[in-house]
Formats: sequence, C-alpha cells, structure tokens
Amino acid sequence: MPIKNYLTAEEKQELQKQLKFHEHPDVRERILILLLRNDGRKQQEIADFLGCSLRKVAYWCAHGNPSDLASLTDERMHGNYHKATDQYVNLLLDVIEKEPQELGYEFGRWTAARLATYLEQETGIQLSGSQVRRILKSKKYVYLWAKYSLEEKQDPEKRKLFKAKLEEYLRITKESPENLQVWFWDECGFSLRVTRRKDWVKKGTRKKVSGIRRKGRINVMGGIRYSDKKRLVDFLPKGTGENFYKVLKNFYEEVIYDWAGEDRSVSEFEKDGPKVVIILDNASIHKKEEFTEKIKLEMPNLVLEFLPEYSPDYNLVELVWHSAKEFISNRLFKSIEDLEALINKLLNEGELAINWHRKVKNKGSAIDAI
Repeated sequence: MPIKNYLTAEEKQELQKQLKFHEHPDVRERILILLLRNDGRKQQEIADFLGCSLRKVAYWCAHGNPSDLASLTDERMHGNYHKATDQYVNLLLDVIEKEPQELGYEFGRWTAARLATYLEQETGIQLSGSQVRRILKSKKYVYLWAKYSLEEKQDPEKRKLFKAKLEEYLRITKESPENLQVWFWDECGFSLRVTRRKDWVKKGTRKKVSGIRRKGRINVMGGIRYSDKKRLVDFLPKGTGENFYKVLKNFYEEVIYDWAGEDRSVSEFEKDGPKVVIILDNASIHKKEEFTEKIKLEMPNLVLEFLPEYSPDYNLVELVWHSAKEFISNRLFKSIEDLEALINKLLNEGELAINWHRKVKNKGSAIDAI
C-alpha cells in the first residue's frame, strides 16, 4: 500500500519549492514522484500520470531521499567535464570575453571547439567542444547572434548636433504640421530569392527543396512622413542620381497636390505651403551637384538634410524596410510583377502594419527611431 504523508512538513515545503525552481527537468520529475507518493498515489498511477515506466517510479521511491536533493541526481547531470580545474574554468571565462584576433587567431568568433583547442594548448587539459559548452551553460552563458556596431566609424559630435537639429524639426512638425513636414528617405531592394534554412520534418529525414535560385530584384525609393506615417515609394530600374531626381520630382508634385486638395491652388504652394525636410543618407546619388542644383531651383520648398556618416539608426524609414522584408520573407512569388504588386500594397496603400516602437536592428547604436 502507498505510504501516505510520510514526508515531514519541512521536507514537503522544500520539495515543493524545488519543484518550481530547480533548473533540471529530471530532478523536478523525481521530486514530483516523491510528492505524489506522499499523497498516497500508487506507483503505477504515478507512472501513468507522468508517462514514464513503473521501474523508474519504483527506483526513485526507493532511492530518493527527500531530505537530500543530491540523491535525486545522477552522474550524467554533473557533466563529463570533471577534469576541468578551477584554473581551467577561470581561463575559459577570461578568454570568452576576448576577441580571437587578440590572441593571434584569424577567425572572427569563438566556437566551443575552438575554445577547447585553445585551452588544451594552454592548460594541457583535453575536453570536447560539447563539454566546454556545458561549462559555459552552467556559468549562464548562451550562444547568441552578435549585434553589428558602427560606433567606431561614427563622429559623436556630428551625431549630437544632428540629433538636436532633428529633435527641433520634429518638435515644429508636431506643433505646426501645416508649416513643416519631415520625411525620412532612403532606397531599398526586394528579391525573388527565398532563403530556406530550416523546415519541419520527421526526425531522421530531411526535406528536399529546389536548389535553383530564382533571380529578380525590385528597387524602391521613397520615404515616410513623420506626422502621420504616410508612405510614398516609387519603383526604379537603377539607383542613379538622375533617377533620384525623377523620383523626388514626382514626390514633390504629390506633396503639392496633397496639400492643395480641393480648397487651394497648386500655384500657391511655393508661397503658402509648408517646408518639406527630407532626411536622407550620404549616398553618392543623393549628392550629385547637377541634380541638387536642379532640386533647389525647381523644388524651392524642399530641404535636404543629410544624416551624419554611419547613422542609419536616425532614419525612421529603416523600420519600414525592415517590416516589409519581414512580411514577405519565405513567400514565393511567380514573377517580379507579383512581388511589385505586393510591395505597392504594403508601402503605397498602407497595408503594412508596423510596430513603431521597435529598435532599428543591426544599425549601429540602434536607438528608438521615434
């Protein structure tokens, strides 16, 4: 017959605590076996409830000591890295914080196998990469993608001055959008190529997909208005200074007609219309003198404000491109025309939903764009 209430109050309380917080799932399962046994459950009932064998339940009922949690562990949980001394572990934790180049290596990142090789040379202790990985896991290290940084190429003083100017522009457009519009501007490309890295398959099998890479690319240029998040983009065959001028000319006309509406004349825009500030990067196509001069003459209400070097994190339109690419990722398109139609719906017809409080990923300082 099951032994009911054989645990003391202190033992039961400690087991219940460890059931919630212990890091190893096998130990939590063994704790649950003891607690269910304490409730008077039969061993077969416990095995059926947990979906394990009766032999396992019987073993831990007999060998598990509720007052000694160490009795609920086995050698596999301790890992096969007992040869690692404190000196080895300390050296590992020191090396993991350094770039491989600092130690004379040509590769750009540490893998567990590379760490094991280096530490064997330094300490004479031979461990496998998986053993090193378990040590790092026990020290709360995880293997994550690194974040790209442009800080070493940025000019902090220029960024500070531009940020102050941008904040002033945004303050004015919030208070008086009829006097000032701020547009964030850039180019982007979308490809028909779909990169498949993983897929769901049954264990032991691997799905086959076509190895033929589809060619085809769409280039877009356009911007987003800060005040109401209105987007306007144009499709272009190639990123050139002439195409930049043409797209900006179309954009300027669109802004004029949008401002005029039914109550005002387009001819009044130059005198009574708002200033339109375009925030854009330092791409060479944006700075060709022959076209910047034409922009000044033909689009007098337009002001080009160039970002500091290597500062795409100040450009709100980066969130638009990121969200659009995320939306179409892993989708298959029959033709360039299908891809273009979807991009047009997402960007020009307002169908793309964007989380405006996301960070601009992998773009240097990655500050909040708004």
